[in-house]
Amino acid sequence: MRRFLRLQQDQPRHALRRSLRLSTAEGIAAELVGACASGGAITAWALYLDLAPVLVGILGALPFAAQLVQIPSAWLTQVHGSRRTALWTIGISRQVPLLLALLPWLPLSQSEQRAVLLAVAATSSLLSVAGNNAWTTWMGDLVPDRLRGRYFGRRTAFCALGSTVGGLGAGLALDHARPGIGAGAMLSALAAISCVLGAVTVLLLKRQQDSHQQPSPSQPTLRDAIRPWTEPLARRALTFHVAWAAAGGVAAAFYPLHMIANLRMGFARLALYNGAIAAVRIVAAPLWGRALDRVGARPVLVACCFGLCLSPILWLFPREGLLWPLAIDAPLCGVLLAGQTLASFSLPMNLSSRVTRSFHVAAFAAAAGLATGIASAAGGALAHVLPTEPAFLGQPLMTAQILFLMGAALRLCAAALALRIVEPGARPVHALGRLALNGALRRREPRPRLDPGCAVPAVGQSSAA
Repeated sequence: MRRFLRLQQDQPRHALRRSLRLSTAEGIAAELVGACASGGAITAWALYLDLAPVLVGILGALPFAAQLVQIPSAWLTQVHGSRRTALWTIGISRQVPLLLALLPWLPLSQSEQRAVLLAVAATSSLLSVAGNNAWTTWMGDLVPDRLRGRYFGRRTAFCALGSTVGGLGAGLALDHARPGIGAGAMLSALAAISCVLGAVTVLLLKRQQDSHQQPSPSQPTLRDAIRPWTEPLARRALTFHVAWAAAGGVAAAFYPLHMIANLRMGFARLALYNGAIAAVRIVAAPLWGRALDRVGARPVLVACCFGLCLSPILWLFPREGLLWPLAIDAPLCGVLLAGQTLASFSLPMNLSSRVTRSFHVAAFAAAAGLATGIASAAGGALAHVLPTEPAFLGQPLMTAQILFLMGAALRLCAAALALRIVEPGARPVHALGRLALNGALRRREPRPRLDPGCAVPAVGQSSAA
């Protein structure tokens, strides 16, 4: 009888372990979907259809402008439940690229094909945003609070590995595709592969359990929806997120185009650069995850944001045949983006209760997405009016590099706003340095004591959507 009771008590824990392992596998598959349907693939579509700089800016802005549906997405999550909403929205969003698989073979003019590309990108972005809100709320309730940093840190590492493999594979395939119809065929094949992998991710999501701690689906109130905007602590964090998103969005769409069109790197070396960032993240993400559990999200966010201000400046130096500055930028971005992404993911959860979590996630993502979208579109418009090849430190600058320099100045201003964030229970920024020193000297601080019912193995983040 005692053994039977012990088995009964262990069942929820085993189910949770299994769900977290499946979530890690789904995250890896989701990165492969992204490698085939976004990133370098979207850049290749833009070049294949000869998109104008303004349309490139709009294309880059779509995933961020789509964040405006976060608020209605949060409402949908509250009414229908996070797991159910995530399954439907993510499932549909990852089948929309099927239209792109048919695009090169449809009897459409190039302008009509461009319209289809933008429509597919917009639809997929809107559905992905809704799915991401539901998935984040689901995972926020499913993963125990005290293990959140360690779990998502390790999950990020595994997902970065999937991103590296997928990005390199897609880059090599695009580089070896023949111009014209050959490139169209390769883009069509990648879109079809992304749909197949998208179906796999939905099957993995369906096998994960719902959270027993999640509130029952209910009709939310207007007070719940506006709480992230009325609470002083959340408003400070929201102000930073808007500023940081705008700073990054100014030149976001022009980094891959600069690498392909100006530096002549090719898609394979573009994928190699992204793969180097991902490889560093594989190592850094678990370390940042443990730091998050010990010092909180704020100190990690402050340190990483100030460090990331250096990255756009490094992009002023590479030229065709002179790419070694990118060898410095890749590990720098790998380490700091791992911490910044994890801290930004955790902060709205740490500032919210279970009842209002979906609205906090929605508010942060919507505000940052709108700022990034507007900034990205503005960057595309600025590209038309900026002076051609001005000098900086005796070196001529390309249009994209002027945008990078503007982004660096805006990032520095935004990072200063991170100092104003107040996170309950977080330790000062200098505690992060002491933690790093202890790690270097192999002195381990005691981990927080966990309740037996919350104990789960540290299983291997990137967003499921």
